[in-house]
Amino acid sequence: MIEVPAGRVTLRDEGARTSWEVDVAAFQLAEHPVTRELHLGAAQPGSPGRPVTEVSWLDAIRFCNRLSREHGLDPCYAIPEDRDGVGVVCDWSADGYRLPSEAEWEHACRAGSSEVRYGELDEIAWYRGNSGERVREVGAKEPNSWGLHDMIGNVWEWCWDLYDPARYGPYRVFRGGGAFDPPRGCRASCRRRSHPTFRVDDLGFRLARRGP
Repeated sequence: MIEVPAGRVTLRDEGARTSWEVDVAAFQLAEHPVTRELHLGAAQPGSPGRPVTEVSWLDAIRFCNRLSREHGLDPCYAIPEDRDGVGVVCDWSADGYRLPSEAEWEHACRAGSSEVRYGELDEIAWYRGNSGERVREVGAKEPNSWGLHDMIGNVWEWCWDLYDPARYGPYRVFRGGGAFDPPRGCRASCRRRSHPTFRVDDLGFRLARRGP
């Protein structure tokens, strides 16, 4: 896990043409997305391999709780039987694994940069132009200045947040762009959304934890 310093990030909804600032406390974020090996075998975080995909938001938070228990940590999520996931509660003070908030994700992705991306696209990301339209092994591209790999490209990553409950109900945010996306989809500010049961072949997630 990488120690991410506290900071402030400006989030943008390009469709609604709105922006808002969020203060982010220090936290920890995994160096790369959860791999298939870790997801299937619950090995130690950091195992090499390709990112796990075809996982819903609900799958991701259940895995976070499972891995927390296996590592002797307090699970972050209370998960009722609710297909829409609106009753899920996150205990941000728990020491277990969780999804990053959207603000945490973008703050970590930018790593202090205000540019569209934290580096040249071909050097930092697998995307439509260089991936052969398939998800690739984690960590093969250059990390950002905080040591985080694949924040842009390879797979989209689920975040904790509801996208816009007034318009989209229970839909949750995912970020980062994927192996099938053109450059426009692979930007630090790009936001997408879907139902918490949604699964697709370029959508995964990354583990976060509270700060030390």
